[in-house]
Amino acid sequence: MVDYAESSEYDPTTAVGMFAPGNWRKSFASEPNGGNCVEVNIAEDRVGVRDTKLPDSPVFVFWPSEWDAFVKAVKAGQFDLPR
Repeated sequence: MVDYAESSEYDPTTAVGMFAPGNWRKSFASEPNGGNCVEVNIAEDRVGVRDTKLPDSPVFVFWPSEWDAFVKAVKAGQFDLPR
């Protein structure tokens, strides 16, 4: 696990301002009523993640390389529940 130096610029409650408002996208698998999903905002140098149902929810920010690693792990089934 990588330790990051604390940044006084990052606050999950105000990080939404780091992203273009019209670029938030939710999963195509999300239920029509909003479901229990998250939405992502992929910018050139960062990726934001927030709760779909709560547009004012905290935004978690990741480096693109972290997001790519997460997506690859999801596709490989690393987070699937045991059957």
